[in-house]
Amino acid sequence: MGDWLRLVFGGRPAWMNALMVFCFFMAAIYVPWDFFVKPVAQDDEVWLGILFHGYLAKLTEPLHWAIYAAGAYGFLRMRPWMHPWAAVYAAQVAIGMAVWPLLYRGGWSSLLVAAVAFVAFGLLARALWRAEPLFSAQPVSLRERYGEWALVTGASAGIGDAFARALASRGLSCVLTARRGERLEALAGDLEACYGVKTRVVAEDLSRPDGARRLAAAVSDLPIGVLVNNAGLGGAGRFDKLPLERVEQQVLLNCLAPAVLTHRLLPGMLERGHGAVIVTGSVAGMQPLPLHGLYAATKAFDRFFGEALFVELRAQGIDVIVVEPGPVETEFQEVAGELVHPGEKPENVVEVALRSLGRQPSVVSGWWNWLRGNAAMRLAPRALVGFAAREVMATQTPREMH
Repeated sequence: MGDWLRLVFGGRPAWMNALMVFCFFMAAIYVPWDFFVKPVAQDDEVWLGILFHGYLAKLTEPLHWAIYAAGAYGFLRMRPWMHPWAAVYAAQVAIGMAVWPLLYRGGWSSLLVAAVAFVAFGLLARALWRAEPLFSAQPVSLRERYGEWALVTGASAGIGDAFARALASRGLSCVLTARRGERLEALAGDLEACYGVKTRVVAEDLSRPDGARRLAAAVSDLPIGVLVNNAGLGGAGRFDKLPLERVEQQVLLNCLAPAVLTHRLLPGMLERGHGAVIVTGSVAGMQPLPLHGLYAATKAFDRFFGEALFVELRAQGIDVIVVEPGPVETEFQEVAGELVHPGEKPENVVEVALRSLGRQPSVVSGWWNWLRGNAAMRLAPRALVGFAAREVMATQTPREMH
């Protein structure tokens, strides 16, 4: 519990932690109670010192909730957009606390209350305004944090290609691996020409039982500081209709390969006292996914594997994160046998992963994906979630594979 508390409350001053807790309380408890439970006749809300009563007060409460929810999230992740908006909102409260007693109470005691409240919240607004460096602080570069070399699996296309380009743009030399050597050579040339980094191409099929061991041996002379376990394979269709070879390949590539590679490369990271392991998971791993059942199961493995390593290795200086996108605009859909459907850009997935690295064990790319992955499993019966997921996947799976 102590380690978790240090993770949640570290990196910001005590007064800001108090604000974060207050925002969580308001968003999770007080405003929902105010909106759903408090009688309309008793409801009052104040904005800029103006009192709203009854139904007018109720109408303003969703905005209040959104502000406190954004504040809770913004403080927790120290998002740059918190400046200047947190200070602006605190200044609004200061004005309201000064105006409201004068308009609706009167008397010298009200003047005193107004003055004290205005000063208190004005100082808070000033502190939030001056906290801009905390919200916009640039993290230490990835190369300084983890070393010179990164290894990216599945680098020939899609998210792997985007990871390689993002890491090279941050000064990391890259080992690029996938089955298609010609694509890797072209990517290596781009990285060297654009970013001046070194590269090494290792054409390897990680869906072979010995593929991960062979790759680890091929890079044993390099101080790999960042391992990106990105290579993955899907298979759309009812489980009994999938070829046995595809079933074996999914388990070997999605589960065995990241486990073996991580096990082989961790000793060097631990010896150096720093390193990072990034696992490309999927929101598919957050729920049962009929017509993509084995793939979802392998991504559940990736999720729990990475989240456990985050806790195990954090004290040893190793950062671990699982990034969980929804559909992505890559060739994955075609290779998996899915019908083509819209998705987010792979570059966005990579930026989400790198921004969150070292801060949390897993991160879902995209708010809609987060809602789909969390709300369903937390609020609905598991069987209902499975049946609902089948309806969605049926629209993405060729009819003959149902």
